[in-house]
Amino acid sequence: MSERTIRVLDTTLRDGEQTPGVSLTPQEKLEIAKALDRLGVDAIEAGFPITSKGEQEGIRAISKAGLRAEVCGLARAEKADIDAAVGCGIGAVHVFLASSDIHLQTSSA
Repeated sequence: MSERTIRVLDTTLRDGEQTPGVSLTPQEKLEIAKALDRLGVDAIEAGFPITSKGEQEGIRAISKAGLRAEVCGLARAEKADIDAAVGCGIGAVHVFLASSDIHLQTSSA
């Protein structure tokens, strides 16, 4: 029987912030990221950098915090998105393609 490795990827800082009425400051995002790191999360999806300068500020702070967890960002398969993510100093970029009708109709750089 082969041994399995389970890695935990947490998307709270990106997906959780899409909840109506939820808006986290860069400092709040950093505090949550530190708590996730203490819990032993393997990877933290810190945000969607292209959305705002404040989002980029929070992601940069998390990437510089010296966490054990890998810090990732989300990007559409567009150069500007990927450049914004890389510019935050993160270790990985999760790239996605719009596939729903609503995303295909409203997605623009």
